Amino acid sequence: MATAGVQEARPAPLTSTSEPPPLFDGTTRLYICYYCPYAQRAWITRNYKLNLCIMGLQEKIKLVPIDLGNRPAWYKEKVYPQNKVPSLEHNGKVIGESLDLIKYIDANFEGPSLVPTDPAKKEFGEQLVSQVDSVTTDLYAALKGDAIRQASPIFDSFENALGKFDDGPFFLGQFSWVDIAYVPFIERFHVVFAEVFKHDITEGRPKLRTFIEEVNKIDAYTQTRFDTKELVDLYKRRFLPQQQ
Repeated sequence: MATAGVQEARPAPLTSTSEPPPLFDGTTRLYICYYCPYAQRAWITRNYKLNLCIMGLQEKIKLVPIDLGNRPAWYKEKVYPQNKVPSLEHNGKVIGESLDLIKYIDANFEGPSLVPTDPAKKEFGEQLVSQVDSVTTDLYAALKGDAIRQASPIFDSFENALGKFDDGPFFLGQFSWVDIAYVPFIERFHVVFAEVFKHDITEGRPKLRTFIEEVNKIDAYTQTRFDTKELVDLYKRRFLPQQQ
C-alpha cells in the first residue's frame, strides 16, 4: 500500500471519567492504546485491510483509544474482562490477544490477505510468529544488562530471517502478518538503541535497514507510529531509570 500522506485523526483517549460508547450496537470497535506495541499490531492490521487511502473506510472498524494509566472501569466490566488492549468488538462479541487479532481481522474483513498461501512461506511465518514473544522478552531483558552485546544476536537473527525469501524486503518477501507481529518492537528498539545507547541496530545489517526503510513507506504502519521523543521518555521511565 502506498502512502496516502494524510494522517487519520486520532480521537482523544478515554479515561476513568469518560462515558462508554454505545456498546454492542452493531459498530465494530478496535480498542487500543496509542503507545502500546501489542495494540499497534491490531491497528496496523485494521489499517492495511481497510486501506486508509480510501476515505471513510476506517469507519468500518472504529478506533477507540484507552488511557491505560487511567482506564475507565466500564472497559473491564462491560467490554473486556482481561482489561488489556487490544480488543475488538465485532458481531456482538469481543476478541483479544494481538496475534490472534491479526489473523481474525485478516480473515473477517475484505482487503489484501496478510497470510501467504505459499506453503514454505506459511510454515516459515508460523515459525517466526511462534518465536516473537520470547524474542521481545529477551530484547527487553537486554535493556537492563549489557544492551548492545545481549541484543546483537537477536538483531542478527532478524537479518538472517529477512534473507530467506528474495521477492521482497519483508520477512516473507511481501508484507505479511509476520511483519506486523515484529515491526512495533523493531520500531521501538531501533529508536531506543539510537537515542539512548547511540547504537544503530542496522549497522552491518543491510536487510534490516532496507526492511525499516520499506515498512516506513506503508501508510497502514506509519499512521500508527508513536512520537519518538515520547517513546524514548517512556522507555527510560519503565526500563532504564539509570538513563534519566
